Amino acid sequence: MGMIRVKPFAALRPRPEQASQVACVPYDVVSTREARVLAAGNPISFLHAVRPEINLPDTTDPHDDAVYARAKSEFDRFAREVFVRESQPSMYLYRQEMTLLGRRVSQTGVVACCHIDDYEKGLIKKHEKTRRDKEDDRTRYVLEQNANAEPVFFLFKDRPDLIRLIEEGSRGGALYDFTAVDGVRHTLWRVASAGPYVAAFQTIPAVYVADGHHRTAAAARAGIERKRANPGHTGDEEYNWFLSVLFPASRLTILPYHRIVHDLNGLTAEGFISRLRGAGLVTEPAEPAPNRPHHVSIYLKGVGWIGFEFPGASIPKDDPIKSLDYELLADRVLTPILGIGDIRSDPRIDFVGGIRGPGELVKRVDSGEAAVAFSMFPTSIEQLIAIADAGAIMPPKSTWFEPKLRSGLVVHTLD
Repeated sequence: MGMIRVKPFAALRPRPEQASQVACVPYDVVSTREARVLAAGNPISFLHAVRPEINLPDTTDPHDDAVYARAKSEFDRFAREVFVRESQPSMYLYRQEMTLLGRRVSQTGVVACCHIDDYEKGLIKKHEKTRRDKEDDRTRYVLEQNANAEPVFFLFKDRPDLIRLIEEGSRGGALYDFTAVDGVRHTLWRVASAGPYVAAFQTIPAVYVADGHHRTAAAARAGIERKRANPGHTGDEEYNWFLSVLFPASRLTILPYHRIVHDLNGLTAEGFISRLRGAGLVTEPAEPAPNRPHHVSIYLKGVGWIGFEFPGASIPKDDPIKSLDYELLADRVLTPILGIGDIRSDPRIDFVGGIRGPGELVKRVDSGEAAVAFSMFPTSIEQLIAIADAGAIMPPKSTWFEPKLRSGLVVHTLD
């Protein structure tokens, strides 16, 4: 059995006084329009490099050659004018703190490079099905920019020795310490000695993709392309490694990913509720957020919130996928009652990240955008790990990790 390899790297990173202006949200959590607004008036927002279409006409196809050319030119500008290159390979510790739905959360992870072979061998485990077009897009970004511009977000099962290293290493003076406009505090320390972290990870048999499945797949594909193009390949080249942040599992927070459906499939509200009663226990009224697994809160205009519970005896608890609330909802409500087909492609269903709260669901239904909303209980870290260990794939939009990693604080180049 293999073990996880990590290594330090000579990062490109912003000067401390500019870090808060450079750091940006990941490319895939904002639309082009939202990215334009966030980057407006800030020429050193890293959004210019990871969402370069914001600098092109509105009509530009995001997969046009001009977008990738702009991605390269913007990245080269950052490398030349904004970033500094570390003189020695380093690892870092990265902490994020925020108030999340009324409570303070904090997560600190190890910033290092992981090896593409560990992903190919299944030591870096996934739980999400990736789309080829999105992989193609991100792979081209990596190759055009010759860099992993954005980190991927991994978790590992808690290890006291690693947690102790992280806690001890994040007590001194930081390279960066700032609070972003959304209230999330970001702190980055350079690790004094990478050796203990490398050794500790070499005793870990697997890590898990939390967020960034497409970035992980793209990093591996880009490395493989560079390998094929290099007749003198040894396996030690920098393109074999990619930028990651690895967190202890118990420190992370998963929020739910809610569902909204645009119509009731020809049913009245009363008819829909009647069908629900045939699938489980319905209670009226209910709280907007379910407080335990296998419970869903459902909002209907003119009715308000009702509760729905999947019968416990009917749940196959030994199956990590079929016992997941998102799968139960699809199998017993969305498909048979509302006629939703493949939730990856059916235009009648949409998804709302848990960071927005149940109030967003009320807004979507009351405005007429949706006919019904499903407020979900979040997937647990233990469920995610069990599904990945089983080699299974979660239903899409089943986890929302918060806070999100910021891009642009450290960058890994492929040579």
